[in-house]
Parts: sequence; structure tokens; C-alpha cells
Amino acid sequence: MIKRLLAIDGVIAVVLFRDDGEFLEGYGMLQDEMMSGLASFAHDYKRLTQSNADQLSMFTQVGGWTPPKGWIVSGKDISVCNIGNLVCLAQNNESNLSEVMRELNDIASNI
Repeated sequence: MIKRLLAIDGVIAVVLFRDDGEFLEGYGMLQDEMMSGLASFAHDYKRLTQSNADQLSMFTQVGGWTPPKGWIVSGKDISVCNIGNLVCLAQNNESNLSEVMRELNDIASNI
């Protein structure tokens, strides 16, 4: 099911990980050890994002920050996109990140 993300223009890898960050499965143009590293990064970043969202909610007294829906970290050429326990790499010049996030959300909701 997660393989269908590779059909989106610019997506070069997709990884599913457990709640503890352990790599479950991955597809695309990365070696397994890099996919495992991506899973670990996404897990850690997801926890950091949750913590920041909790603080933002507490300090602003504005609801709706938690739980965070997902996140994107964009570099010069590649972005890392995450929703739930699903993360992917997308080339910035070839992908529409809104489309990537919509598909991530759809798949993550059905896993």
C-alpha cells in the first residue's frame, strides 16, 4: 500500500516505521540502512514536533496544535515529509509537497 507514494512525481523513497522508531518496510532509491536511518530520524523528529506543539498549545492557550498532523523539513534539493509513522523523501523541483502530504495522510489513515 505504501508503494503507491512512489507514483507521485518526485518521491524517491517511502518508509514505514513502528511507534518506537524501528524500521518496518521501505521502498525506493535508498539502501536498507539509509531507510532505517530515515525511520529513526522521522521518529525522533515526530517526537520533537509533538513536544513543541504541546508547548505552543500551553503558551498560546489556542487549541488545535496537538496532535500535530505532520511535518515537512525542506532542504535545497530534497524534502522529508511525515504523517503518522510514514515518511518519504521528495525532490523539491519535481514534486508538489501538498500532493505528497495529501497522499501520506490518506495512506497513514488506512494503515
